[in-house]
Amino acid sequence: MPALPKFLAALLLTLNLSAYAADACPPNTPTPTPEQIAAAAANARDHGLLWRVSKGGRSAYLYGTVHVGKLDWALPGPALNKAWEDTDTLAVELDISDAQTIRALTQDAPKLAHPLDAATQARLDAQLRAACLPPQALAALHPLMQVSTLAMLAGRWDELDAGYAQEAMLLTRARAEERRVVALETAQEQLAALIPRDPKDVRRGIDDGLDQLEREQVRAPMLKLAQAWADSDLPLLQHYEDWCDCVHDEADRRYLHGLLEKRNPKMAERFVALHATGKRVLVAIGALHMIGPTGLPALLKKMGFTVERLVPAESP
Repeated sequence: MPALPKFLAALLLTLNLSAYAADACPPNTPTPTPEQIAAAAANARDHGLLWRVSKGGRSAYLYGTVHVGKLDWALPGPALNKAWEDTDTLAVELDISDAQTIRALTQDAPKLAHPLDAATQARLDAQLRAACLPPQALAALHPLMQVSTLAMLAGRWDELDAGYAQEAMLLTRARAEERRVVALETAQEQLAALIPRDPKDVRRGIDDGLDQLEREQVRAPMLKLAQAWADSDLPLLQHYEDWCDCVHDEADRRYLHGLLEKRNPKMAERFVALHATGKRVLVAIGALHMIGPTGLPALLKKMGFTVERLVPAESP
């Protein structure tokens, strides 16, 4: 299954998952104590991917994130802290703290869905039970988004929690400090990337996602992606398509292209427009939007920006 949109992390935070914990359920991440938070902050190091981009005498930063995390990954390291201090605006894919955005995702998206047949609904209900969620916990979401959310929740078995996703943490910090937050996409644009227009492709995506959940094939690539991000392993991330177990035919390849590379030029254009206003911007979006010749750093370099990779550091 491809990397998942960031807004799903915010939606998961609205669920009281601890109410459904049981021996057969994925473990819930305990609330950290003040001492644990202090220790994590004292030992924080940089994770993910970070670039500085400059043009017109001003610099901005591009930070590649993932949709799940751990406490030890959640607090920013020195390079990301420096980027935060050097900027005044946080740019994200979607502002998942914005009520209108959440409303669009939970009210508009289900309208795009066709009713599921009884057999498929039964399979989906079974996965909700396996995740220890009540039957209606994800009912506000499009069925394809429900499957994606269940895939994300499977990360709990490996101590991967959407609440510790770096982009969500940065949004929380921005709101606390009353920092300007800008979305590089609209909810409608992200839904268009996530949900195919052809109902047959939607059904195929739901079936494939349920197959992977039933065969327990979701956790390994998710853990590999998260660990590659935590280790700032750029070469491994650059070959994501080779090991993600999400591209089995040309249809899968087209879907992944629409979910990742196809969205990058528009986000790059909106960043450039924002940079031109004089704002000092920290862009925090999915790490897979940053890699290769179609990633944001490469696109901005073609648009006249000087691009310097900070994490992992450039080789001499």
